[in-house]
Parts: sequence; C-alpha cells; structure tokens
Amino acid sequence: MADVITSREKDYAQWYLDIVQHAKLADYSAVRGCMVIRPNGCALWENMRRALDDMFRETGHENAYFPLFIPQSFLAQEAEHVEGFAKECAVVTHSRLMENPSGDGLLPDPDSKLEENLIVRPTSETIVWDAYRNWIQSWRDLPILVNQWANVVRWEMRTRLFLRTMEFLWQEGHTAHETKEEAIEETLRMLEVYATFAEEWMAMPVIRGVKTASERFAGAVDTYCIEAMMQDGKALQAGTSHFLGQNFAKAFDCQFQNRENRLEYVWATSWGVSTRLIGALIMTHSDDRGLILPPRLAPTQVVIVPIFRKDEERTVVLEAADRIQAALRAAGVRVKVDARETHRPGWKFNEYEVQGVPVRLAIGPRDVKNHKVEMARRDKPGKEIVSQEGLPARIGAELEDIQQHLFDRALEMREASTRCVDDYEAFKDTLDRHGGFVWAHWDGTPETEARIKQETKATIRCIPMGADKEPGKDMLTGNPSERRVLFARAY
Repeated sequence: MADVITSREKDYAQWYLDIVQHAKLADYSAVRGCMVIRPNGCALWENMRRALDDMFRETGHENAYFPLFIPQSFLAQEAEHVEGFAKECAVVTHSRLMENPSGDGLLPDPDSKLEENLIVRPTSETIVWDAYRNWIQSWRDLPILVNQWANVVRWEMRTRLFLRTMEFLWQEGHTAHETKEEAIEETLRMLEVYATFAEEWMAMPVIRGVKTASERFAGAVDTYCIEAMMQDGKALQAGTSHFLGQNFAKAFDCQFQNRENRLEYVWATSWGVSTRLIGALIMTHSDDRGLILPPRLAPTQVVIVPIFRKDEERTVVLEAADRIQAALRAAGVRVKVDARETHRPGWKFNEYEVQGVPVRLAIGPRDVKNHKVEMARRDKPGKEIVSQEGLPARIGAELEDIQQHLFDRALEMREASTRCVDDYEAFKDTLDRHGGFVWAHWDGTPETEARIKQETKATIRCIPMGADKEPGKDMLTGNPSERRVLFARAY
C-alpha cells in the first residue's frame, strides 16, 4: 500500500487523501460533499470522543441532545448569527414526496409545504436558547453546563475528507451563567480543556489565543481558539470556545431573577471541536509510508503477527501469540493478533504500517523457543528482538515514549516553521518560501487585516494569550501597533 501513497513533497494534498483512503479512515459518499467514515476512522473518533467526554464530565458538564431541525425564524433572531450562517444552511421546505405526474421520478408534494421552513442544524445556539428560556427562572437554576454530541450540516462547495465536509460530527457545549465573570471563566476553562486534549492525547502542540473581530464566531463577543501547524506549513484551527455575552439570551428573552430579585439576562458560552481533528492528526504526524497515530488515541496500540510455515509450527506460534495478547490486555494495552492465513506476513506488516498502529510484534517458531519477539515501532525505522519476559511493562514504556516523541517532533517542526518579520515584503517572501507561522505587527484595524488577507491569503490566526505587549509599527501601514499577532495561511 505504501507505494501507492503520493509523497508529501510531490503533492501534499494528494498525499493526505491517499492516507485517508488507504488507511481506511473514510471514503467519498454518493452525496456530493459528504463522507463515509469507515470503521478505522470511526474507532479513532470514538477514542477522541471518549477522552473528551471524560474531560467534560470532570469539569461538571452533562450531555443532552437537541433537535436536528431548527425553525428558520429562530436563526433570524440573532442578527450576527444569521448573517454568519445564512449562506451555509440547508433548508427543508416540504414534508413528503409524490410521484411526478409526468412519470419522471419524484417531486415535493405541493400539499406538504411546511408552514415554516426548517434549517438543518449548522450549530445549535438558537434551538438551545429557546429551551433554556423555559429552564431558567432564577439564579438558583444556574449554571447550566450542557454538551451535545451530534452532526451538523454546513453547505460547503469545496470539500476535503475530514477537514471540510458538508456534514460532519462534532460536540458543542452550551452553558448558561449568572455573571459575566463566570461565563468568561468557563470560556477559558474549556479552551484549556481543548489545548490539554490536543497536546496530551493528540501529541499536537497548539497556540492558545483570541480571534480578531472579523474572525469571531457569528454572534460571539469573543472567540478563543487553539491553532496548530501542519507539516506543509499551513495552520489549522483545532478548537474554539466562545464568550457569547448576553446576545442569545436577549434574542430569546432568557432572563432570570438575580440575587437582588431583579430580572437580568443570562450570560452564555459555546464551544466545540469536530472530526476535523482527525485531519489535524493525519497532517501533524504521518509520513510517506502512511498514517502515524499517537498511542493514547490509536484504536489498536499493538498488533501481533504470527509467522509459521509448517502445520506443526502453527499451533505453538498461535498459542504463544495468544499468551502475549492476554498479558498485554491485562496490562490495559489495546492489542490484537492477526492470525489470518489469507495474507502473508509482509502484507500484514505493510497494512499496519499504513494504518499507523504504534507497535508491531512478530513471532515465529524460533522466537517461541528463545522466548523472544520481534518489535517494530511505527514512529522510527528498524526493529529489535526483545524478551517476552516483562513484555507488558516494556510495551507500556514504548507506547509512552512514542507519545512523547510524536509531540516533541511536532513541536520541533512548529518551532522551525515559526518566524518573526517586521517588513511587509519580507512577510510575503516568508509565506511564499517557507509558510508556517509568522509573527508580525498589526495596527488593529479590520481594513489592514482584510488587505493583508486579500494580497497574501494569510489570516491572523489569533492574538496569542499571555504574550507581552511589544510596541512597534504595522508592517503594511506603518501605523502604531501594540503587539505582534500570529499570521499564517490556513486550512
């Protein structure tokens, strides 16, 4: 399989698609712009979901579910929200089909036209806040800390598997608070949850920051984000957390009686990540031989390949493989034995390399006799013979080392792809020659931001949090600037 994966140097976009398909993560659908998530991809998403869900619960959140369909009038109630999503909405206008009187297929039954059009969920703020206004009467009803795992539809014309599809899976948190301070604290807490997940589970270093006004979520007061760097020098927004202020509470008349017995509008947040994280994982770690997965998220952490030629060798080798599997499972390792006799060992080695399994063990008759096993790591070339004695502890240490190695390698790549410039011509040259993150001064105006984007295709990814102010001059206009911001071309 590896020889049919296009190299990154030759065609990065095709390399990405080759890995998605040959690692059996996803495939194209009969519905243009949508994808079929295959079992390998679904297992990866389930591991992501499980880890994130645990982190959400540890911070006091509960899961709920809201309708897929949203009345069109709801979307129109928050002005910025409707402006941001109107061009991406799929609209349901009829409730049934009928046979075409001409005999040519089906058409909407005119008698089934809906009294009000329904929007297929692009995001759930409006339907959530219609519910919250019924749930909240007093400060005693707050906070509400709810998360939803769901699918959404945003009508995209240019799609790419996992990175940008018309329908995708995600989670969206929606919280309601008594005070502005509590809502801001929640917004930042969930941003840190995302950053921790990205770095400790995905082994993907991220930069935390706040979006500029033009890049905010539609209807938000402030949008915070984590930004990651892909191997081709493009940035990818890996998660967002929004402080919504009282905008949606006012749009849906969601008020509560505060501690002074006065009516006040509720303060709100929303936050989300999606299956786009799988695309980020691929482009952060993988190589020209296929997928590379961090062990904490890999559906299979270790695969054992038995090797034998004679019938009399088969039983003893398979029994040894099963014993190793049982010992590793007892130690909490996700492991499987591939005892298929329809494929040769070399084919299996190649398959699991493409699929990114972190550790491969091979065992033959001589290994059984010597109480050894051959071990190969996906993140490094080569293989070694190791003892079966103490193997669970050894494998556990190897998996942790792989996890750390992938993070360190990705961080090194990001740092090597980050530059600081003061001159606009140098800025454009840096983007064209190297890509990556570019630190540069910005005068804070949307006009300058828009011109830079138009001329270079680079956007301000974020204003990094915690960065010291560094007075200077905008690289384009020469106007005063309070600090450098992070620019990049991005997915």
